Amino acid sequence: MKTIYQSIVTEVGSQVELFLQEKMIILFNDSAPDDLRDISVVHKRCSLEEDIKIGDELVIDNQSFKVTFVGNKVNETMRDLGHSTITFDGSSKSEMPGMICVEEKEIPTITSSSQLMFRQLS
Repeated sequence: MKTIYQSIVTEVGSQVELFLQEKMIILFNDSAPDDLRDISVVHKRCSLEEDIKIGDELVIDNQSFKVTFVGNKVNETMRDLGHSTITFDGSSKSEMPGMICVEEKEIPTITSSSQLMFRQLS
């Protein structure tokens, strides 16, 4: 396994729970605009070492999720802003170019010290 993105959550917006109920989170690094912070999981700025691809894993704390879809703008926005919308529904497609879909599993509680990671399995 190779870690290609690793960060720590610094802030969980006041409205994140509403998105979690829809099996979704919005990621931004600490450059997130003020008007988006209450809907975002904000994390420390870090580098995306390689592109995120289908078959990679998202890890939140110790819970892993297989990536099932990667929109065509995801790697660009992750590099620039640490930004993506992640949906936990196992879908293999999305109309949103900044969307990452991962397998459907229970989403762990995300706190201001949670670890976020993307890793390649092979």
